Amino acid sequence: MAKQNQGSSVLEAKQTNVAAPPLYSVILLNDDFTPMEFVIIVLEKFFSKNREQATQIMLKVHTEGRGVCGIYSRDVAATKVEQVSVFARDNQHPLACVMEGN
Repeated sequence: MAKQNQGSSVLEAKQTNVAAPPLYSVILLNDDFTPMEFVIIVLEKFFSKNREQATQIMLKVHTEGRGVCGIYSRDVAATKVEQVSVFARDNQHPLACVMEGN
């Protein structure tokens, strides 16, 4: 049998630059039919906003036509948009929720 030499290997650490994943804003859009209280409920339920934060965002949606609910990774943002859309439709409100890349 042949004897195998166990050579010593040196592993060098390579520094890898990993870019942060792109982030997306989840935005509620104003309409003339969804009650303000329902928008507050959505913000509390799906975006973990307290009553004051939810009210401020709701007023921004009402006065400026849109309001940012949060900034998330793509998958989380898409999930939140889907959850809000389904919840709004189930409650017969036309509330629109979209995501935009930052």
